[in-house]
Amino acid sequence: MSEQPEPNDRFDDTGAFDDIVDAEQDRDPDLAVIEAGSRTLRAMAGPPQGDPIPTRPQDPEVDKALHEVEAELATRWGETKLEPSVKRITALMDVLGEPQRAYPSIHVTGTNGKTSTARMIEALLSAFDLRTGRYTSPHVQLITERISLDGAPIEAERFVDTYRDIKPYIELVDEREDIRLSFFEVMTGMAYAAFADAPVDVAVVEVGMGGTWDATNVIDGSVAVITPISLDHTDRLGTTHAEIAAEKGGVIKQDATVILAQQPVDAAQVLLKRAVEVDATVAREGMEFGVVSREVAVGGQQLTLRGLGGEYEGVFLPLYGAHMAANAAVALAAVEAFFGIGAEHARPLDIDTVRRAFATVTSPGRMEVVRRSPTVVLDAAHNPAGARVTAEAVTESFGFSRLVGVFAASDGKDVRGVLEAFEPIFAEIVVTQNSTHRAIGADELAAIAVDVFGGDRVQVEPRLDDAIEAAITLAEEEAEYGGAGVLVTGSVFTVGEARLLLKKN
Repeated sequence: MSEQPEPNDRFDDTGAFDDIVDAEQDRDPDLAVIEAGSRTLRAMAGPPQGDPIPTRPQDPEVDKALHEVEAELATRWGETKLEPSVKRITALMDVLGEPQRAYPSIHVTGTNGKTSTARMIEALLSAFDLRTGRYTSPHVQLITERISLDGAPIEAERFVDTYRDIKPYIELVDEREDIRLSFFEVMTGMAYAAFADAPVDVAVVEVGMGGTWDATNVIDGSVAVITPISLDHTDRLGTTHAEIAAEKGGVIKQDATVILAQQPVDAAQVLLKRAVEVDATVAREGMEFGVVSREVAVGGQQLTLRGLGGEYEGVFLPLYGAHMAANAAVALAAVEAFFGIGAEHARPLDIDTVRRAFATVTSPGRMEVVRRSPTVVLDAAHNPAGARVTAEAVTESFGFSRLVGVFAASDGKDVRGVLEAFEPIFAEIVVTQNSTHRAIGADELAAIAVDVFGGDRVQVEPRLDDAIEAAITLAEEEAEYGGAGVLVTGSVFTVGEARLLLKKN
């Protein structure tokens, strides 16, 4: 095989794994810093809330094997370096015997809300006694989170075994191609193989980035879900909603059912045109399904949803914000479509089962409360559209008298746009940086933040643990006057490290 050429950097999957790779390669010093700070933060913040934090395997041999697999994966192109083609993943599927065709799939793309929607779809399918596989990215804490079976991350030992089982086939494809399989392509192959081996009844698959050339796009999803499209990865996907929609619309397959969240007009036009070209059936949020009503409730919100088969009242969703309610409506419609419910066969799913499913939904790092007194919320908003809905959700759901932001972002993001979205709700902001090599330096962020907030509202703390401690202290100073809180945001990796700092036992 010839020396691997420089990648075509027009496409990436999540803009994420290069960060994870570097953090993993420097794992011991990075985690030493994080764990040193976490003791102080845990003492300040009180008992943990929310989902348990994923942990490394307790068995030393399994943990060693998982590290070895991670190290091998780290030698491949990361998610910011993908040549736009499904040629290599197609070749891998061919030598593996087409595992992705052993089960039906629901394919999820969009700009924001993909992971939360996928988790809701999975919960609904599981509640109806189907064995599920879910593939999402990036991970918040541990690489095994990306591949889930029956609603839980794949066990580390099974993750290792899956990699070792398909490794000879990966190497065979590597030898045949000019460019080796990327990290994301290998992970996708592992997911599809693990799902076939389980076996699962249905797979819920989130694209890495885009759709047409995404490695996941070798499945024939009978249901294609497109969450709201906004401007992100514009250097790779396009600079308009229409251009981005053209890439994401590639997941719509012949005769599929398309579940379309509310979209910008130009994006909707492109997606509807694509559906017509492949004879797909379209169900649109606000037309064929949607949120009828919602009320803020303790720990989440109470919903009435209109699905393809009728109305579903009294649905409790333990997640915050109008955007999460909309995600729930999209997820419900997707599951109804999967079961064949639509205009010709309009009948509701069992309401008690639907209620039970939604009541169990979690979405780590998405409007997640991890501490009280003061309340600390984590949210992975990293583009202006995501920041705006997060700001609305925080305002609606918590009513803080004073909110302090902790912000760290990755290079290549519209930092100014995100900060401008948060400016109306942050009394003060502590800018910092996470431990990944693509993190924007705290001083560089501070220059932008001062321009947006003014110098008297910006504090700089280069280390994330110090930044969170400073924000908690600022919030506690105002606690006697009413509810004060902290929002940690700006990046999945910022949220992942904060989660470790605040929740690790």
